[in-house]
Amino acid sequence: MKTAEQTWRNTELPTHQRVADLLAQMTLEEKAGQLGSYWIRPEEEQHDGENNVAPMADTFGGGPNFETAIKNGLGHITRAFGTIPLDPVQGRAKLAELQEQVIASNRFGIPAIAHEECLTGFTTLGATCYPASIAWGASFNPELVHSMAGHIGADMKKMGVHQGLSPVLDVVRDYRWGRVEETIGEDPHLVGELALAYVKGLQGSGVSATLKHFAGYAASQGGRNHAPVSLGQRALEDTVFPPFERAVREGKVQSVMNSYAEIDGEAPAASRRLLTEVLRERWGFTGTVVADYWSVSFLHSMHEIADSEDSAGLLALKAGMDVELPETIAFSNLAEAVRAGHLEEAILDQAVSRVLTQKVEAGLLDPDYSPEHHWQGDDVDLDSKQNRQLARTMAEESIILLRNEQILPLKNPARLAVIGPSATQPRTHLGCYSFTNHVYSRFAEQEDYGVEMTSILQALRESPALAGSQIEYARGVDFTDLDDKGIEQAVEVARNAEIAVVTVGDLAGLFGRGTSGEGCDVVDLKLPGRQSELVEAVLDTGTPTILVLVTGRPYALGEFADRAAGIVQCFMPGVEGGPAIAGVLTGEVNPSGKLPVQIPDHRGGQPGTYLVPKLGWHSDGISNLDPRPLYPFGYGLSYTSFEISSLQISSTQIATDGTVEVSARVTNTGSRHGAEAVQLYLSDEFSQVVRPRRWLAGFAKVSLDAGESKSVTFSVHADRTSFTGLAGTRIVEPGKFTAVIGSSSEDLGQSATFEIVGQIREVGEGRVMDTPVIIGK
Repeated sequence: MKTAEQTWRNTELPTHQRVADLLAQMTLEEKAGQLGSYWIRPEEEQHDGENNVAPMADTFGGGPNFETAIKNGLGHITRAFGTIPLDPVQGRAKLAELQEQVIASNRFGIPAIAHEECLTGFTTLGATCYPASIAWGASFNPELVHSMAGHIGADMKKMGVHQGLSPVLDVVRDYRWGRVEETIGEDPHLVGELALAYVKGLQGSGVSATLKHFAGYAASQGGRNHAPVSLGQRALEDTVFPPFERAVREGKVQSVMNSYAEIDGEAPAASRRLLTEVLRERWGFTGTVVADYWSVSFLHSMHEIADSEDSAGLLALKAGMDVELPETIAFSNLAEAVRAGHLEEAILDQAVSRVLTQKVEAGLLDPDYSPEHHWQGDDVDLDSKQNRQLARTMAEESIILLRNEQILPLKNPARLAVIGPSATQPRTHLGCYSFTNHVYSRFAEQEDYGVEMTSILQALRESPALAGSQIEYARGVDFTDLDDKGIEQAVEVARNAEIAVVTVGDLAGLFGRGTSGEGCDVVDLKLPGRQSELVEAVLDTGTPTILVLVTGRPYALGEFADRAAGIVQCFMPGVEGGPAIAGVLTGEVNPSGKLPVQIPDHRGGQPGTYLVPKLGWHSDGISNLDPRPLYPFGYGLSYTSFEISSLQISSTQIATDGTVEVSARVTNTGSRHGAEAVQLYLSDEFSQVVRPRRWLAGFAKVSLDAGESKSVTFSVHADRTSFTGLAGTRIVEPGKFTAVIGSSSEDLGQSATFEIVGQIREVGEGRVMDTPVIIGK
């Protein structure tokens, strides 16, 4: 007969039985220990706000030491790799040592879940830094995102990491928000498709994904980080929730993280409506809810809905929070709260069961587990050739050609001027959550990036396509420095050149230490610092100018776009960004990226996105402000040309639970191979509530040789027209709809109408949220 201990370690038994057996043997203190975490941070970070890598990190120093904190067990080890620079061998050994201490400290020998950031790759020294999430959106390529996430997960798992704090599913609402670079874009279907691919890729490698930030974070007032959110229930249900719902239902995601920003006065970390009723009861989520860093404590100190840290912990736990990150503060006294009658033990048990379930599924409670369990010999290469090739492909497919007045690709000009701060600073290629910008830049010398990188200037100079060109460089201005003394030199260099390439944009950082990234919000959409003046000065020389933007958000380009001979938009393209950009400029790479966010025309009057109703668009006689973008959502040019034709629809009428197939042919009418992101949009002629002018319902990236043609068929279920009606329930409403297949949200060349007939149908939980697509001959 097996002993009790052998029962919960028995891998042949169902997970729920193993968890129940272990839980029954645990004391209150041991249970509470599973809901806490510990972060070993540098001393200066705990007392110096200038070095924060999480919001207000310096205000939460001075807790118990690690040995004291783990005496009853521990839920999570926070960022053993992603806190200070450690080479992979050191990092792996450090994590193993911490796990050994956790195992030895509790009588059951239960290890902790080790979590790390992984938004642009495994956030540790020497790991491949992939393009930022906004670049994934520009690729319009779920298969590529899936492959990238699989590589990220494999690298994390072999180092002993169990959970990644990605992806970000926030739908962009205001381009001024600093974390736009962390999002996938401004359309919930695009975000949902690519986030789902990431979740499946990461979890397919054995690492739990974590959806961020549930919910509404990106809709903060004024684009300010952590600011209040004023969203109605319809906007939440129809725009904010869908990507999260798909990742829960279809991706079976294993973890969700709350949002910092309160919604109409309700703090998500204490919201039973969000964390239990919506997430678990409606969508069937069975994983763990983890707190965004210190968000439970913020219920007391910032939201002021709890009169103490302990009260904040009880609010969060009762709402459905399972684990406090990154340190145990508000969950410190849960055992005492049960004894005092302030917390039902059943609520504590529920959260502990979820954490133990995750540990069982990760193999942490197996009898043969050791901290070296996933080590693969001496394989500590986190920047492999395969990773690099994948990072290059992602970068190349994310670069967007916005304007080309027969100047690109470059044809070996005799004298080429390269101007601007982005040309020689590879850090501009990396997102805020890359290890280089997030951590390493605080420790290393200016030219040390912790991973091999090539600047745009170096890549151009090394390009065989420019072997006959004399390339001269002038910085002009810095990213934020208001000194404009270098503009005169840049102008002189431009005047002496046949063509000028002006590289401007962002340098990501944290809490005001960058021009993009967490806490780096802006008042308007002017290029940072004096970069706009630099662009103007070069354009005024009359030299044909190519504007290259390497940014984390879209900036207003209307004041000089029509004078630029070419415009290339790059959204933080990662470690291979320099060669990828050079490849596009020289024609080695045919650009295929599409805008996941619009490019505004003017600086201040267009903070919204393409998902607006008729009154949110331009209307003569109503307002003197024109909110239309310079370049719309989904837009992007190529070095070849495409034609979308022969749109067909399988039926002109369908039932309220029916399906219609919408198809067209896409043909490469140019002279070279290329790829086109074919996009399907729907619009509702009339409805009981005000709806967007049109919305993305499906897309497919189609690769075509010169002269080649393929069919693209979208299968559109009536649920894809559903919305939250006047009564507050989701409905499919009979009426006429227009289906458009084109190359952007404003390309309306091919369209057809169909009608949904019958009675209004209330749509229950589990609706159809995808649009299957078939690419044929």
